[in-house]
Amino acid sequence: MADPGCLAEAEAAGTCPALVLGLNPTLGWRERLRARLAGTGASLWFVAGLGLLYALRIPLRLCENLAAVTVFLNSLTPKFYVALTGTSSLISGLIFIFEWWYFHKHGTSFIEQVSVSHLRPLMGGTEHSISEPGSPSRNRENETSRQNLSECKVWRNPLNLFRGAEYRRYTWVTGKEPLTYYDMNLSAQDHQTFFTCDTDFLRPSDTVMQKAWRERNPPARIKAAYQALELNNNCATAYVLLAEEEATTIVDAERLFKQALKAGETIYRQSQQCQHQSPQHEAQLRRDTNVLVYIKRRLAMCARKLGRIREAVKVMRDLMKEFPPLTVLNIHENLLESLLELQAYADVQAVLAKYDDISLPKSAAICYTAALLKTRTVSDKFSPETASKRGLSTAEINAVEAIHRAVEFNPHVPKYLLEMKSLILPPEHILKRGDSEAIAYAFSHLQHWKRIEGALNLLQCTWEGTFRMIPHPLEKGHLFYPYPSCTETADRELLPPFHHVSVYPKKELPLFIHFTAGFCSSTAVIAVLTHQLPEIMGIVKAVLGFWHPQLWASSGFEENTQDSKSEDPGLSSD
Repeated sequence: MADPGCLAEAEAAGTCPALVLGLNPTLGWRERLRARLAGTGASLWFVAGLGLLYALRIPLRLCENLAAVTVFLNSLTPKFYVALTGTSSLISGLIFIFEWWYFHKHGTSFIEQVSVSHLRPLMGGTEHSISEPGSPSRNRENETSRQNLSECKVWRNPLNLFRGAEYRRYTWVTGKEPLTYYDMNLSAQDHQTFFTCDTDFLRPSDTVMQKAWRERNPPARIKAAYQALELNNNCATAYVLLAEEEATTIVDAERLFKQALKAGETIYRQSQQCQHQSPQHEAQLRRDTNVLVYIKRRLAMCARKLGRIREAVKVMRDLMKEFPPLTVLNIHENLLESLLELQAYADVQAVLAKYDDISLPKSAAICYTAALLKTRTVSDKFSPETASKRGLSTAEINAVEAIHRAVEFNPHVPKYLLEMKSLILPPEHILKRGDSEAIAYAFSHLQHWKRIEGALNLLQCTWEGTFRMIPHPLEKGHLFYPYPSCTETADRELLPPFHHVSVYPKKELPLFIHFTAGFCSSTAVIAVLTHQLPEIMGIVKAVLGFWHPQLWASSGFEENTQDSKSEDPGLSSD
C-alpha cells in the first residue's frame, strides 16, 4: 500500500513525486525504470532513427539523391500538378463521404477508432497500470466502472405495450417493425427468468412452455401455447403468451388474462402449501408468484387502457401491498400514470414521497412527475416577461429547480414533450437516462403535461438552462452522477432503425472530417485554378515561392499560357 502521508501530500500540494507520476513507491527499481521507459519508448526510437540516418548519409548518397529529386520535380509540367491535385481532391472526397456516413451511423470516426485500437499500441501509447489492487487509483477506477455498469443497465419498460394488440397493429398499418431483435431477445430472456424454473419437467405443460419462450418465431410460440393448453387446461403461462401475442385487441387480451388469473391463483395456492417441502418447491413458488403478479399487473394495464382507471389503481395498490419485495418491477410508475389521469395530485405526491428517495434508483417518471407537480402551482400565471422584470418567486424558483433536476437526469425528454421530435412506440426495454426512456415517458405522460395550463410553456422557457449549470456533462454532474457515455450505443440497439436517436451531449464532428473536407476543397480549388487560370497561378506561386522559380519556364509554362491566350480571345493579361 502507498504511504498515507505521501498520499495526503500528493492530494494537497503535489509533493509526492512517485504518486504524481502515477508510480508506486513500494515497487523495485527495475519496475520503476521499466515504467519510466515505457512512456519514452517512442521518443527514443525517433531519436535513434535520426541518428542512423545521419550516420548513413554518405554511403546512401542522400545529398545527390535529393538533388536528383529536385531536378525531377523541376521537370514536371503544370498538367502533372493539375492531375495530382485533382486526384488528391477525389480521394479525399471519397474519404470524407465515408467518414461522414460512418460517423452518423456509429457515432464515432473510423480513422480515430482504427488509430486508437491498432496504431496506438504499436507506437507505445498503451497505458500500463501497475498500481496495487488496494491503491486509491485502482479503487477509483473500479468505482467508476461499477457506476458505468449500473448506469447502462437495461430495464424492463413498466408501461410496455401489448405485442399483438398494439405493436402488431402498428406493423399492419405502417409496414415497419417497432421492436428490434435485441429488444425482443431481452424479453425472451425475461420470460424464461420469470416464467420457468427447475421443476418444469414435473409438469408436461410447463415443459412445452419452457420451449415456447425460447422460440423466435411468433407463430411457433402461439402453436406451442395451444399444445400446452391441450396437456393442461389450467396452464397460466400459456394464456399469458396468447394474451400478449395472439390477441389483436385490448378486450381480447383482457379476456385471456382473466383466464390466466383463474389458473394462476389455483397453482399459486397449491405451491404455497408445498413450499417448505424442498428447495425445488420454493423455486416453484417463486415462479408461480412471478406469474401471478405479472397477470394482475397486465390486467390493471388493460383496465387503464379501457378507461376503468379507478379499478386499475386499486389493483396496483393491492399488488404493492401484497408483494412489497417486487419493487424491481416498478409498479409504482404504473400507479403514478393512472393517478395523473385521475388528476389525483395529492395521491401522486404521496407516492413520490415514498419512492423519490436518495437510496432508490431514479427514473424519468419520478423526476419529471415531481417537476410537473411543482410546475402546476405556478404555470398558469407564469410569464417570461413578467418574471424578467420582477424576478422569480419562491414557488417559481422551486419549479425551475425541479425542471433542471429532471432535465439533468434525462435531457432527451423535453424535446418529446415540446414536440420538437416525433414520437414512436416505446420499446419493451429502456435505458435509464437514455433516449429509450425518454420515448417511453413522453408516450404515456405527454397528455398530463398538456392538461396543466402553462406547464409546457414553463418547461420550454427553462429547460435549456440546465446545461449552463453543467459545463462538462461527461466529467461531472450537478445533482446526479455524470451522464454516462454508453447510452447512445444501447439506445441504437433498443430503438428501431427508422428512428433518429437523440444523442447527449451533442457530438462535434471529428477532426478527420474537418481535415478531409478542407483538404478536398482546397485541392479541388487549386486544380481548377491551375487549369483555368495558369497565368494568375504562376504569379501566385512566384509571390509565395511555393515552387522553384524556373519550374514553369523550364516546363514550357509560358508557351502554354500563350497558346491558351490565342485559343481563348476573352483571356487577357494585366
